[in-house]
Amino acid sequence: MIGNDIVILGLIAATLAAVFWSASSPQPALKKFYSLVPPLLLCYLIPGLYNSFGLIDGADSKLYNPVASRVLLPAALVLLTLTIDLKAILRLGPKVVLMYFGASLSVMAGGVLAFLLFRAVHPETVAGDTWAGMAALAGSWIGGGANMLAMKEVFQVNATTFGQFAVVDVGVGYVWMAVLIFLAARAPAIDARSGADTSAIEGLKAKLAAFKAEHSRIASLTDLMLIVGIAFGAVGLAHALAAPLSAWFGANVTWAKTVSLHEPFVWVVMLSTLFGLALSFTRARRLEGAGASNLGQLLLYFLIACIGMQMDIFALLDRPWLFLLGIVWIAIHIVLLWLLGRALRVPFFYFAIGSQSNIGGPASAPVVASAFHPALAPVGALLGALGYATGTGLAYLLGVILKSLAGAG
Repeated sequence: MIGNDIVILGLIAATLAAVFWSASSPQPALKKFYSLVPPLLLCYLIPGLYNSFGLIDGADSKLYNPVASRVLLPAALVLLTLTIDLKAILRLGPKVVLMYFGASLSVMAGGVLAFLLFRAVHPETVAGDTWAGMAALAGSWIGGGANMLAMKEVFQVNATTFGQFAVVDVGVGYVWMAVLIFLAARAPAIDARSGADTSAIEGLKAKLAAFKAEHSRIASLTDLMLIVGIAFGAVGLAHALAAPLSAWFGANVTWAKTVSLHEPFVWVVMLSTLFGLALSFTRARRLEGAGASNLGQLLLYFLIACIGMQMDIFALLDRPWLFLLGIVWIAIHIVLLWLLGRALRVPFFYFAIGSQSNIGGPASAPVVASAFHPALAPVGALLGALGYATGTGLAYLLGVILKSLAGAG
């Protein structure tokens, strides 16, 4: 097993390069393969296979946390938000937010229905403190890791149960993320069949392409230095401000913990996005012509690979009934959200980002959004961060309901 993170970084970089090189190959067999399997999906799954077969230990590696999630993600958000057309983003309309909250409510409904179903057909699966583990998982699937830990403390979840649901979170949640990435390439066909209005998204893509074409140039060393300096300078400033802001809010604002404003990472994500938005109104936006968003995408691909490293495919076999519970739960969420999307006639992107902003949170929602178009990554970041605010309260409510259904309250 490779334990050196520098060696693992080299392996990940070489893997990403091999995927992109083969994806751009003119060979008919490879072109056919990549017409079916998006390169983004391989960048996610191959590191997962490395971890599953014991070549690397993704759980012990520091590449995901702190490097990818705490440094590369906010840097990517700065660069992708730097080039954003905020007015065009706002034209996406309130239906994006409706799909987000619809996803939250469908996760809650899925938890209740899955619990009732398994109580009827396989009571052993939901026996004991399983309800509490489900409440913790709801914290993650509506908000993020901070909300999951909050539910662990609120409901005094047993360490073993919590660990088992953490595996379900990674196993089921990451597989769903892979499905969304796969389907992103088929979004135009899905939207054509559903009759969704994609004009706002297409308008955003067209405006970004026109701006990039107008300012496109061969990047100079100065351009590259400015891009890197702005990205990581903003990340450094975000981290510098996040620690005192989270500490102050945690100590002085009574509702701060309810919306996770006592968590530094929440502030890092929000501040990085805000810095990028502020810079989009300045001449710094012209750096898009020198490839600012390309570098942002590169950083996102490293993040994708590092997220994939956390996945253990074989862990799905350890507690099959518990994983089946998670699969049924997320399937109910998918069906309910899909029905809402059909009723609102929204593009598939709205469905995907509404789901992933809840299930995955701010670390992975930009990844799924960028699979549709890099300009949409900030939408994923903003909605994912919103989950930190709503996740604790909604997961707590679900936990109370499940506790009552389990007869533990």
